[in-house]
Amino acid sequence: MTAPQDNPQPKLGIIAGGGQLPARLASAAQMAGQAVFVVKLDGHADDAELDQYPHIVLRLGAAAKILDAMKANACQDVVLAGKVARPSFSAMRPDWRAAKLLMKVGMKALGDDGLLRLVGQELEREGFRLVGAHDILTDLTVTEGVLGAITPDDQAMSDARHGLRVARILGQADVGQGCVVQQGLVLALEAIEGTDEMVRRSALYRRDGVGGVLVKSSKPQQDKRLDLPAIGLTTIEEAHKAGLRGIALLAGGTMIIDRKAVIARSDALGMFLVGLPDQGEGRLL
Repeated sequence: MTAPQDNPQPKLGIIAGGGQLPARLASAAQMAGQAVFVVKLDGHADDAELDQYPHIVLRLGAAAKILDAMKANACQDVVLAGKVARPSFSAMRPDWRAAKLLMKVGMKALGDDGLLRLVGQELEREGFRLVGAHDILTDLTVTEGVLGAITPDDQAMSDARHGLRVARILGQADVGQGCVVQQGLVLALEAIEGTDEMVRRSALYRRDGVGGVLVKSSKPQQDKRLDLPAIGLTTIEEAHKAGLRGIALLAGGTMIIDRKAVIARSDALGMFLVGLPDQGEGRLL
């Protein structure tokens, strides 16, 4: 951990989980002239690229230490980024600050979205400004329309529309952010296992004929600064292995990590990528 400087300039605080997104955010912030300080969540943050930035490793339940570290290092804006597998209450080992926060409403009564919103509210009460990953990397957010060289056919678009309706209902219940649909049948719903495991599980129920579609959507009530669903190269590879022929994403409510590489790999595998507007806003394509 780097010692704080006298009268430092405000930094971007990154509370980092797993995957490449936290390191990409740190790099983008530095290129824009903003210093960063990273809180690597122990057991979750797995990207060695983060070690080049000023950082500290703390467990998820050490709320007081996380807040103190960001304040000591003059963080002003804070972003939560990366995959975090939600632990049980006992595995989290909450300190007094985390326990007090969870007791306000009861951890057992909260889904992931409710818990994240509670964390976001607490950060803002402490004087930090909560920002979204897409505020720093503006090319992350999915745009509407076909994103690669492969265009989905009518059956694929029908599956995508149905999947988006299902994913939005699932999200409204604060359960998950995606599903797999093949020929109008829902093969799998996302819950605590995450997208990649859901995709692998969907292969067990694959029907004959044209392959299915992975659909990802943010939750209707979701604060877009917190945990927008994202796909990356791993998702593309897992979807291809599972026999899926494309991925449909809610435009403005999902992200693609390493967009150019993901689109290029999708094209190479003959898979489509499409951004869908919210179904309440009119025709899909």
